[in-house]
Amino acid sequence: MDPSGGCPHAANARLLSRGAVTEVVLPGEVKGMAVLGHAALKEFLAHPDVAKDARHFAALQAGEIPDGWPLGAFATVQGMTTADGDDHRRLRALMSKAFTTRRVEELRPRVEALTASLLDGLERAAAAGGGVVDLRAHFALPLPMGVIGELLGVDAAHHDRLHALSSRIVATDTGPAEATAVNREMVEVLVAVAAARQEDPGDDLISALIAARDENGDRLGPHELIGTLMLTIIAGHETTLNLITNAVRALCTHRDQLDLVLAGGASWADVVEETLRWDSPVSYFPFRYPTRDLTFDGTVIPRGTPVLAGYSAAGRDVTAHGPDAGRFDVTRDHATRHLSLGHGAHYCMGAPLARLESVAALGQLFARFPSLDLAVPEARLPRLASFVGNSVRALPVRLND
Repeated sequence: MDPSGGCPHAANARLLSRGAVTEVVLPGEVKGMAVLGHAALKEFLAHPDVAKDARHFAALQAGEIPDGWPLGAFATVQGMTTADGDDHRRLRALMSKAFTTRRVEELRPRVEALTASLLDGLERAAAAGGGVVDLRAHFALPLPMGVIGELLGVDAAHHDRLHALSSRIVATDTGPAEATAVNREMVEVLVAVAAARQEDPGDDLISALIAARDENGDRLGPHELIGTLMLTIIAGHETTLNLITNAVRALCTHRDQLDLVLAGGASWADVVEETLRWDSPVSYFPFRYPTRDLTFDGTVIPRGTPVLAGYSAAGRDVTAHGPDAGRFDVTRDHATRHLSLGHGAHYCMGAPLARLESVAALGQLFARFPSLDLAVPEARLPRLASFVGNSVRALPVRLND
C-alpha cells in the first residue's frame, strides 16, 4: 500500500481484475490482505469468524509490530470499533442514544442553520481571496466538526486541534515519532475535554458516557471512554468532510449531473448515495482479523491476518454495479447497495447524521451558488496522504461565474 495515498481508482481496477481478495504490504513491511470485491467484502464484513479485537492480530501479539507503527491506533485503541461480541454490544448501546432517528432529526434545524452561517463565511472568504476560496477548509470541514462537537459536548476551542490530530492519525505517511506524538496529544486533549464535562456536565454524549461510567464502573472503563471519543470524533467528521468534498468535486466535473439535480431530475440524497458508491470517503479501512483460516472468492485469508476493507474498490466493482460502475450517475438504481458505510454488526452508527449533513450542505450550497466550479483542474487537486481516507486536501472553487 502506498503510504502517500493518492487517487485509488486506477489501482483498484487493476487489483479487481485479478480477484476480489489480494495480498498487500502495509507500512513497515507488515503483511496483510485486502478484500476488494463487493460480494466478498459483504460476506467478509458480516462473517462470524472475523474479529475486530487486536488480540486476534497474530503479528501484533507475537511482538512483530514496532512501536509507533502509523496504523497502530486503528488496532490498539480501545473502543466500539475495536470490540467484538458482548463488549461491542455494550459500547454500541451506550452510544446509540445519541444517534437515534429522533435525535438526528432533532439536529436538523441546527445543521441547516450552521450550514447557512458557513455559507455566509464562505462568501466573505471568497471575496477576500479574489473570488477563490477553499471550500473544504471553509465549509466541508467546519460543518461536520461543529455538529459532532456539539453532539459530544466538545468546546469549539478544541475543534481545530482535534481535526489536525485526526487528520494525522488517519494519514498513512507518518513516521514512528510523529505517530506516537500525535496519538499521545490526542489522548491528552480528550482527557482534558472529558474532565471539563465531568466538572460541568450538560446535555451531551460525553456527559452521558461519564454518567454511565460513574453509575456502574464496569459499563465503561477509562480507556474505553477516551478510545470511544477518539474514534467518534475521527469517524464523526473526517468521513462526512470527505463525502461533501467528493460530492462537490463530482458535480463540478459532471455538470450534466448537477444540471439534472438543479432541474429536479434527481435529489440531493441521490447525489449523496452515488458519491458514497462512486468515490467512497474511506478507501481502505483497517482492520479485521479472521479467527481461523477463511476463504473468500477462492482466496484463503490466514488466521490472524490484518485485513483492509476496500470500500472504494467495492463501490466500482462491475460485477456488482454493472459495466458502467465507473460512471458517476445520480439517477442510478442502487439495487445493489454500496458498502461504503459498512455492513453487519459494525455498520456505521452515524450514517443517518452523515446523510443529513451532506444533503443539507449540498442543497444549500448549490441553491446559493448554482454556477460554483473548481478553480483549478481536478488533476491538480492535492490528494490526502492516506490510503485510508479518500479525498483531496484542498478544494479551491469559484462561487460565481
